Amino acid sequence: MTPPASRTAGSRFAVVGNPENRRVSLFADAVRAAGLPGPRVVAWRDVLREGGADFAPDEIVRVDSPGENPEVDRLLRGATDPTRVEGSARWYARFTAALRSLRGGIRLDDPEELAVLFDKRACHGVLDAAGVPVPASPTSGPGGAPVRGWDDVRGLMREHRMPRLFVKLAHGSSASGVLAVEAGGGGRIRATTSVELAPDGTLHNSLRVRRYDSERDIAGIVDALAPDGLHLERWVPKASQRGRAADLRVVVVAGRATHAVVRTSRTPLTNLHLGGSRGDLATVRHAVGGAGGRWTDVLEVCERAASCFPRTLCVGVDLLPAIGWRRAFVGEVNAFGDLLPRLTGLPGSGAEGLDTYAAQVTAALREPAPPGPLHPYRTGTSHA
Repeated sequence: MTPPASRTAGSRFAVVGNPENRRVSLFADAVRAAGLPGPRVVAWRDVLREGGADFAPDEIVRVDSPGENPEVDRLLRGATDPTRVEGSARWYARFTAALRSLRGGIRLDDPEELAVLFDKRACHGVLDAAGVPVPASPTSGPGGAPVRGWDDVRGLMREHRMPRLFVKLAHGSSASGVLAVEAGGGGRIRATTSVELAPDGTLHNSLRVRRYDSERDIAGIVDALAPDGLHLERWVPKASQRGRAADLRVVVVAGRATHAVVRTSRTPLTNLHLGGSRGDLATVRHAVGGAGGRWTDVLEVCERAASCFPRTLCVGVDLLPAIGWRRAFVGEVNAFGDLLPRLTGLPGSGAEGLDTYAAQVTAALREPAPPGPLHPYRTGTSHA
């Protein structure tokens, strides 16, 4: 698919990211495939050291994840051990300040919208206010309940009748600090998480999902995370595929759902890096139709979520289909949710044959439509 010509001649891209990140290299490949010179890469470590970065008025600027660079992590979180979970509030404060220090260029990501996307409480509140279906939460929005530790979690579980819920770091990503908590009769409690509680009481991200059955251990983890800010959500029992819990990551580019992948897992955490695996999208579409629903309606929920962030070209929506495939809820909207290797666009999306990065380059080269009820980058294509 050839990019539109409106910005092709003389267009220049720049990307702010970790030069070693796969995302950056894939985006650079997409820029060069469009017949343009490779993007100028501005390293996050240089932005943080130098107090910002400047871009030419005609540079099309894409912001990418700071990634897992140890030096960048130290500059953002102040931590010397990159596996540590704690410090996300400091990371958020420094990251949002760095976003606002980027000057000039044609921005594909809005700093204020990114600040909301990286605060689960604020993001959930924005989605809920816009009528996007989300799991119930007592902590979202400006009137959300504070969570100072495990005692507050226990109290909110009783008050809102939530025996099963997710406890999330407000500024976490990649399931860091997420606990799937289940309370049973007789005071029994269990938490499923990738958090490893070290003997010295410190918390570390692990690639192994584990379960804690001791309330003392669970309380210790939550109490240690609470100073960074916590968000609580009712646990939505998910639909399944081949006996595994299933959800979807749907990438929305320029207001249109362009790519989707099914994630399945034997645990409540479906993240692929934690042992989740890709499911079959055709089977999901069949299940939705068999339940009396329409696949276009499923994608429309994701597009409604993305429309809450009209000045950000691309987001990744985590969609939680409920048991029976009749209803779906938006769990999260991710600013950097586009790393889906070997995946091309959905039929009728306008991104057929394109990966997520080529779809973004194509959309960025279009002249945006005037702001209005549709996303300012929206192309007007329809799904098959």
